Amino acid sequence: MINIKSLKFDADEKLLDFTEKKVGKVEKFFDNLGDIDVTLSLLPDAENKCVKLQTHMPGEDIIIERHAHTFEEAVTDAADALKEKIVRSKEKKFAK
Repeated sequence: MINIKSLKFDADEKLLDFTEKKVGKVEKFFDNLGDIDVTLSLLPDAENKCVKLQTHMPGEDIIIERHAHTFEEAVTDAADALKEKIVRSKEKKFAK
C-alpha cells in the first residue's frame, strides 16, 4: 500500500496519480515489502522539491530521499533508487 503525504502544500490529483503510478511499480520487485510512505515537501529555497520514500523489508528499513526542481523528477529518481536498493538487498539475502 502506498501512503502519500504532502507537507506545507496541497498536492494536486495529477501529482498524486503520477507518484502512485511510479512508486507502485516498485512493489512488484519484492513480495514481502511493507507499506511505502511517500512524503512530498517544498524546501525553503522554493526552487527545490523533496521526496522521501520509506518502507520496510524483513530485517531492514529503507529510506530514500531525493531533491529536484520538480516533484516528477524527484519521484522518478527516488523510485528508481528504491527499486535498486530492494533488488540489491534481495540478491544479498538470497546469495547467502
